[in-house]
Amino acid sequence: MEHGKESIDWLIDSGVDFTRDRDEHYHLTREGGHSHRRIIHAADATGHAVSTTLTSQAEARPNIELMSGRVAVDLITNRKLSLPGNRCVGAYILNLEDNHVELFRARFTVIATGGASKAYRYTTNPDGASGDGIAMAWRAGCRVANMEFNQFHPTCLYHPHAKSFLITEAVRGEGGLLKLPDGSRFMDRFDERGELAPRDIVARAIDHEMKRLGADHLYLDISHKPADFIKHHFPTIYEKCLGFGIDITREPIPVVPAAHYTCGGVMSDERARTDVNQLYVVGEAAFTGLHGANRMASNSLLECLVYGRAAAADITRREADIPPPPEAPDWDESQVRDSDEDVVISHNWDELRHFMWDYVGIVRTTKRLQRAKHRVDLLSAEIGEFYSNYRVTNDLLELRNLVTVSDLIICSALQRRESRGLHYTLDYPGLLNEVRDTVLVPTTYRTLAP
Repeated sequence: MEHGKESIDWLIDSGVDFTRDRDEHYHLTREGGHSHRRIIHAADATGHAVSTTLTSQAEARPNIELMSGRVAVDLITNRKLSLPGNRCVGAYILNLEDNHVELFRARFTVIATGGASKAYRYTTNPDGASGDGIAMAWRAGCRVANMEFNQFHPTCLYHPHAKSFLITEAVRGEGGLLKLPDGSRFMDRFDERGELAPRDIVARAIDHEMKRLGADHLYLDISHKPADFIKHHFPTIYEKCLGFGIDITREPIPVVPAAHYTCGGVMSDERARTDVNQLYVVGEAAFTGLHGANRMASNSLLECLVYGRAAAADITRREADIPPPPEAPDWDESQVRDSDEDVVISHNWDELRHFMWDYVGIVRTTKRLQRAKHRVDLLSAEIGEFYSNYRVTNDLLELRNLVTVSDLIICSALQRRESRGLHYTLDYPGLLNEVRDTVLVPTTYRTLAP
């Protein structure tokens, strides 16, 4: 990325406290797929350091109003208002405090909603990663691409009380070893790079060994390193595991693969523009083409920063030329009622995440994908009826969006008749000669704006 360095310099100027060596140079680490140390980081919690620093910066700006406790329902476009053109003019937003939908009109709208890994039973992602932005953009008329490439992180902490806790790939980068329950290593049998093989290879190897042995989990062991080294490089992981009774300076960490990153998403150009005018997308919700079929570790944060800054620059440049948004009707709740069937939502949520894990997971087959497609079509019809008749809730909105993105993932996977990157199917284990993106097109859409 030609704008990568300036984005990192901007973070440093903004106050992100990146880890330094004793000589005060920034410490660089490496992760799976890397042959050189290239990653600037803040101990083992870089994302947290970046997000908290930038949030505090935004809170200090008098021209920025942060609103919490709200969930997007859908985007508003000219097409939905029966007006000419295909322009995004705002969104309907559910206020979780009073359970009413608010109207937000805007000249520019940016989707920065993260990925869709909550579609899977096991994930490293927080609860909000339910594909909301991707689903809303699709309904608004945006193309999506490469949704079949779901990255499964090889090492999520396996513990009944550890919800979605990721064991960073840097543990393997700093010498951590993957082991079977008997303490023996196995990665050398799958790839000459061993523990530093790319994530998809490591995840498939762990999945293979778990199924072969009938094991619930395997182990990641860095206890052969000095205790001070472990505590200095991985303070967050050390403290978290210790809280569950696991001393990683003395014993291995129980791990299991989990859905981690959505490499596909809403198609955008180099300015983060989508197919719908005045609608931008940045971060994991976007498909920029930079990740290809398998994301290189650590590139996600850098991509998010570079494209976020590109979107801001483009909006600033165009701001004076874009007219105010048209009037839009308030959300109509006159024809709906409160649901007395919330159990349906929870059951459908569980069913969706189970069959996505079983049929559309690390290793796929055409028959499994077809079964998943049949199941998701039934769920889609059921949720569509539910959405039309009942007052919207956070759970209903997330389930509706998860069903949409799951359908996009399944349809994309069925179209790719090869094994490439993160899409591995037993029916087509080889590579095709032609390298192509899987692009799904809504019934109506517009080309990227000039």
